Amino acid sequence: MIPKSHPRYESLLLREKMVNASKEGYLADSALIAHGRGESFDYLIGEKTTYPAKRAMYVAVAALLISNNPVISVNGNTTALAIDEIIEFANVINAKIEINLFYRTDERVKIITQLYKDHGYTNILGGLDDDIEYINDIENNRASASKNGIYTADTILIPLEDGDRAEILKKGGKNIITIDLNPLSRTSKMSDVSIMDNIVRAIPFMTKIATDLKTQDKKVLIDIVEDFDNEENLKESLEQIRIKE
Repeated sequence: MIPKSHPRYESLLLREKMVNASKEGYLADSALIAHGRGESFDYLIGEKTTYPAKRAMYVAVAALLISNNPVISVNGNTTALAIDEIIEFANVINAKIEINLFYRTDERVKIITQLYKDHGYTNILGGLDDDIEYINDIENNRASASKNGIYTADTILIPLEDGDRAEILKKGGKNIITIDLNPLSRTSKMSDVSIMDNIVRAIPFMTKIATDLKTQDKKVLIDIVEDFDNEENLKESLEQIRIKE
């Protein structure tokens, strides 16, 4: 039991979620390392959502709302940390959710598929019975993509994603949005919109934004997207990192 008075309470809760997900068999061995890396960046920004992150979230939501086939890509980490929040966000913006795993095994796919069903989302893509295509130039299991999802998507949210896939999807003409606590990662640099924030804060905030932006004229949403400079926003994001004394 972790007392709420503990100064690292929220962070320790997330660690516990990751440990439990590992025990349940749907996290890759390296997933805990990846989470720890992100946690270190979160600590450096004070474990709070910064202004550049909020600005990027508005742009991301606007881009997803004006898309013809928006898809949210999920892996073991995103599922462990924010499954209910992702489902709610997908429903609000009318986006599809697709399983995509670097270390893909039938067992891991089966477990994650069932988890989403157990949480009330029955239309998960990327499962064992899905119509799968393969993206050229990706030399790992993440080349797989649902024909009705990522393969034909115009905008893809890829939180906690690897750089290789982000780069290939971008070269394939997709609009790429990422949630990545490391503003120096290749994923952040390759994406059209990079949100430097913890996914457990970002997704709920984006859901609130979506509820507001859905009432806006499409022209307003297009202007929000076109006025955004991801490179400049990443520079501002990097400036938010402070070494605590």
